[in-house]
Amino acid sequence: MKNLGYILLKYWVKVGLYCYYGKIRMVGKEHIPKNKPVLFLPNHQSALMEVLLLAVDCDRKPWFLTRSDVFKKPTLKRLFAYLQMIPIYRIRDGRDSLKKNDAVFERCAELFAKNEAILMFPEANHNIKRRVRPLSKGFTRILFGTLDKYPELDIQLVPVGLNYKDSKAFPDRIAIIFGKPIAVKGLYQKEDIHASTNVVKEAVATSLKTLTTHIDDEANYETIIAQLEAFGVNFLKPREVNEVYKRLETRKTKVSDRPKSGFVGTIFRFIFTLLNLPLVLGWWLWMKPKVWEPEFTATLRFGYAFLASPLYYFLIFIVVSLVFTPFIGALAVLGVFGFNWVYVKLA
Repeated sequence: MKNLGYILLKYWVKVGLYCYYGKIRMVGKEHIPKNKPVLFLPNHQSALMEVLLLAVDCDRKPWFLTRSDVFKKPTLKRLFAYLQMIPIYRIRDGRDSLKKNDAVFERCAELFAKNEAILMFPEANHNIKRRVRPLSKGFTRILFGTLDKYPELDIQLVPVGLNYKDSKAFPDRIAIIFGKPIAVKGLYQKEDIHASTNVVKEAVATSLKTLTTHIDDEANYETIIAQLEAFGVNFLKPREVNEVYKRLETRKTKVSDRPKSGFVGTIFRFIFTLLNLPLVLGWWLWMKPKVWEPEFTATLRFGYAFLASPLYYFLIFIVVSLVFTPFIGALAVLGVFGFNWVYVKLA
């Protein structure tokens, strides 16, 4: 029954994600090992959206190592446990809390021994900027601890690049690119943990920097992004973006050169806003002020739309049915949903 509930929830969320995003482009799923222990290692830009996107579409049923502070509320703790999310403790949670990670690492080893898949974010934090940040050594501790206990395991690391058109905007598009797997056994030398840690981190970081846009120059980050946008790059194709970035002559392209949205797009957005005015007002006046970090914008917007949209469609049906007939009410719902679908997919 638990598996059935998980499957139903998974496909319900998947439908919601495909309605929310104009396009979800999946590349490289053939690289994901089917019958081996796997550690997915994605870059991290958009809070919980990446957990949802990978949970519903990675062809495995991964366990998620998630920062412990999101487990503080009992209701969420039960939900996250149901979704196979495991708390991981950081120094900011208190030095004493770090001791709890020993049990977490032990559990990860047992999961790998059963050929399960685990997902964790090796950057150990999220940031909306288009760059791969320095990787934490936390994931290597889990790997090496597992191999010490189960030296025969062939654990495969799968770097994952998540690429958004604009993670704060709606509608948005995303490309999820799975890299070629990296076998841990060939990189681990038990007698030299420090060197092994650096080798594994470098292998993962190098792969991630080809799977997502990587702006290495932090000092000129905003200028470079403006230049890339002026060139009209497609951020869903990171290899091409990175090639353009390499050829850029810094500061020659002005921010004012950015492409402007067209008249037709403005009209479509106006109609969308008008048709969904109660939802839009609820977002702007109630939910958006609750966004405490820009990285959580998409997460809260999706959660709000995921829960509120069905209620709004039901309200349309009731109101129109009372004024006209249930048939006309159903047509009204289909009309609004159909326009919203077209707007999201074409925007």
